[in-house]
Amino acid sequence: MAAVIGAILPLAVGIAISPIPIVAAILMLLSPKAKGASVGFLVGWIVGIALATTVFTLLSAALPEGDADASRPVTAVVQIVLAVALLLLALRQWRGRPVEGEEPDLPKWMGAIDQMNAGRAIGLGVLLSAVNPKNLLLAAGGGIEIGGAGLDVGSVVLSIVVFTVIAGCSVAVPVVAYLVASDAMTAPLGRLREWLVQHNASIMAVLLLVLAVVLLGKGLGNF
Repeated sequence: MAAVIGAILPLAVGIAISPIPIVAAILMLLSPKAKGASVGFLVGWIVGIALATTVFTLLSAALPEGDADASRPVTAVVQIVLAVALLLLALRQWRGRPVEGEEPDLPKWMGAIDQMNAGRAIGLGVLLSAVNPKNLLLAAGGGIEIGGAGLDVGSVVLSIVVFTVIAGCSVAVPVVAYLVASDAMTAPLGRLREWLVQHNASIMAVLLLVLAVVLLGKGLGNF
């Protein structure tokens, strides 16, 4: 199981440091309905990650099994396809990064965050975690690692929990910190938001490139 945790760790971290969900959480914390919207978003974010990872874990567990030292061509092909998709997303992010002095474009839905209630925030959290292509690919990679490792049910559940906790911590930390000390966190959150918005594309491009290389190496190793 330790080997599986080690394999899924970089993928979970990849989801955790995605700037856009963090920016969305910060905007909710600075909105008139801060507590309800931010907690709802956190719940949706966690549920979406767990759901996506569980689905891919179940699908991966259905793939043909082999000996520990034998090749796993089906798993290898899936991992290589995921790696190529991540490489393409990395290229798209890099090419779309703003030049110096240019104001980055933000998703239009961010303009509606001030009016977002807890229910809509839950839905947004699920969409950003389980439907967003970047996070979905990373969750797929994690699920394939967990489902293809031949673990018992308890270890599978624990692995999914570990993956979800790590992937969700970047949204959980600012939300919990704000709920504990809202006055002290307002200014730091504002500065963090500005930095993440400015460097979102560059961060994601480098991150996706690294994770693509990791998955590509795993895929080639499974042949």
